[in-house]
Amino acid sequence: MCKLSSSILLAILGSSTASAAVVDRSAAAGRALGHIRNHQAATRTSAGDQFVTRDVVVDADGTEHVRFDRTYEGLPVIGGDLVVHSRNGQYKSTSVTQGAALKLSTRPSIKATVALVIAGTEFGADFVGAPDTVLAVYARGKKAPRLAWQVRLHNQNADSTYIVDAVNGRILERWSNLHTAAVTGKARTLYSGEVSIVTNSVSGGYELRDPSRGGLFTIDGSNSRTAGQVYKDSDNTWGNYSNDDRATAAADAQYGASVTWDYFKSVHGRNGIANNGKGSYSRVHYGRRYSNAYWSDNCFCMTYGDGDGVTIGPLVALDITGHEMSHGVNANTANLIYSGESGGLNEANSDILGTMVEFHANNPQDTPDYMIGEEVVVTNVPGSADQRALRFMFNPAADGLSRNCYSSDIGTLDVHHSSGVANLFFYLLAEGTSARTFSGVKHAPKTCNGATFSGIGRAKAAKIWYRALSLYFTSSTDYAGARAATIQAAKDLYGTTSTEATAVARAWTAVKVN
Repeated sequence: MCKLSSSILLAILGSSTASAAVVDRSAAAGRALGHIRNHQAATRTSAGDQFVTRDVVVDADGTEHVRFDRTYEGLPVIGGDLVVHSRNGQYKSTSVTQGAALKLSTRPSIKATVALVIAGTEFGADFVGAPDTVLAVYARGKKAPRLAWQVRLHNQNADSTYIVDAVNGRILERWSNLHTAAVTGKARTLYSGEVSIVTNSVSGGYELRDPSRGGLFTIDGSNSRTAGQVYKDSDNTWGNYSNDDRATAAADAQYGASVTWDYFKSVHGRNGIANNGKGSYSRVHYGRRYSNAYWSDNCFCMTYGDGDGVTIGPLVALDITGHEMSHGVNANTANLIYSGESGGLNEANSDILGTMVEFHANNPQDTPDYMIGEEVVVTNVPGSADQRALRFMFNPAADGLSRNCYSSDIGTLDVHHSSGVANLFFYLLAEGTSARTFSGVKHAPKTCNGATFSGIGRAKAAKIWYRALSLYFTSSTDYAGARAATIQAAKDLYGTTSTEATAVARAWTAVKVN
């Protein structure tokens, strides 16, 4: 439910341990580049490699974490990104998923036009705009790196990337880029009741724009005569609690975006999706009976459909909004590729952080729980015990498609279903194995190894997950890598021998990630 593309993060990430002092990014990056040169085996560095700084984070104790994108002989390396960790000028470790130093020819045997035809044969001829074709080194997975064409095709309903072998024309991998979430005004929403929102005073009234949160705004995404326009109103009261007023869904989207902004800023010290103070925007009423929502890093925006009106209503519920914006946070940190195990972790990240947004809001009309999107299911009765949802974090398999337990074929599943393993891990880490009730629904998890234990609480679990995402995950992190990264994050936050670090390991073992 999101759209990912590579981007450069220009601001310094905050964290629960981040220093308030101004960080000299260039000096930290320079030190990290020196560590790369001095630790070429650990960083998988070859003579043809160059590194571009994407992110710098400095902990309160002076530990530096510098994230780089890699090029080889001038070509981008898919899966070659890494994070260098050091303190007081001393190298500590590297987070990297590339298997070995690169050594391959950069001369393609097939042209870009041929690769485009190969990808287009699978995508279909109804793509729009000019295709994006880039020669790159493909270094994901355990197989030897390959020279490849990265081809991106899109239309109104799809946006796909194909990795085409530049020697033999075989499609090595494919993934979707649509990741399927001043003055004070009143928002009369579909799902959250009446809430206060910050709007912008303009000549003749108000517009659905929040100057206090980087200029967050909401537009009409339909094909009507109002498409593309920021919502405006004369009395600063938005919506009427129903679909009769097109501003109602817009009010939900704007409220969800502001709550998500507040969660990341107050809990993780993150100043907006890209941590640069810039607000994203939302477009509602997209398409016709479109039963989905997605984040696009290209437009830095969220897009929400109205659903089919029979089974699914407008997809502007709070946890969906948090889910979609969390895809944006991922795109500006680890940038987990939307395929295989990294794709499942990408989706789980949005479910996890979107759920934490819902708990942070603690809205009495949309009470927090570990179900994703239950508010948009038309037939659900709030507070009832048998509510349906898009996904169930406490028992992912309840949707009939997701997995609770890790197995070697997990990466072959749709990313919305392989995410179940990480979703259950997080639930167990936060809440433990005892049955609990949220939003009237009994949450009774079962571990894959029969273990029973207590959780460490949502606050600690979320801080551990976010630190792992922002400092230790790379674009190709798999489940084993996620286990190692979250254990390290827990050690950073709570101590090497802490009960929290032990709890992280125990929760992963409980879902068979060892």
